[in-house]
Amino acid sequence: MASSRLKVGISACMMHEDRAARITVFNGKPLYYVEKSMLGMVHGAGAIPILVSVPESVPPAIPGRTAIPSSGTPKLPAAPATMEELVSELDAVIIVGGVDMSPGSYGQTPLQPQWSGDPIRDRYEMELIRTAMKLDRPVLGICRGHQVLNVTLGGTLYQDIQTQVPGSLRHRDQDSYDHNQHRLKIHPDSDLARIYADALLKPEIIINTVHHQAIRDLGKDLVVEAVCPDDGIIEAVRYNSAKTYARGVQWHPEFSTLIAGQMDPWPLIQDLFKAATERKKSRA
Repeated sequence: MASSRLKVGISACMMHEDRAARITVFNGKPLYYVEKSMLGMVHGAGAIPILVSVPESVPPAIPGRTAIPSSGTPKLPAAPATMEELVSELDAVIIVGGVDMSPGSYGQTPLQPQWSGDPIRDRYEMELIRTAMKLDRPVLGICRGHQVLNVTLGGTLYQDIQTQVPGSLRHRDQDSYDHNQHRLKIHPDSDLARIYADALLKPEIIINTVHHQAIRDLGKDLVVEAVCPDDGIIEAVRYNSAKTYARGVQWHPEFSTLIAGQMDPWPLIQDLFKAATERKKSRA
């Protein structure tokens, strides 16, 4: 019997091949991975998390060795699954945090070498977002994923908040990491205000902040739903369509599951899963 649980695709963080031994894990072999609390959040909401791989060609067979171990094994397809085939098996997609986006992905050059980002991961996640939106799978972008959603829709980023936004807060502190936090202002007439109606009754809303880049120019058809009231940095966006569900948040709701005082992550996740459930029923 097929499971009735939602299948939620999680974008992959990447370690690229490094034979110069700067990366010693798996002797420099390339890795796709995800931070544990992200899986815990999806599991905790009752869904099945699935790491979305990058569609790649089947490696060539070693001379003298057959590609299929034995004649009794079913023949593998000649081509790998496409991104569209992968996403069609999912009910929702979460684009996770991680390394900087490459400024080249939004038509700029890095202001500093350390802000060069990962264009390979950019291309993969942008294709994942476009495909999910095409197939009407709800999308949630978290931190980097919030930025990728914006760039996918034609927006740009601040490469470094402290360098490019005078008077800004320190939005990333390596030592305090997810305990670094600030206030959040949710626009009262936004859809996010509907999701967090109870939170708006509190004196202030606190979120974690683990980023040094942020949305600068807004992508096409995105609307701002929340900002940092101390410096105006965009903290939440939504795709402005009644038919397509896509939103991004600059904070990490998966980290907030373990830190008291930060905004409750579950209303956001429940809203994503509600949209996914409705679409799953309509497909059935």
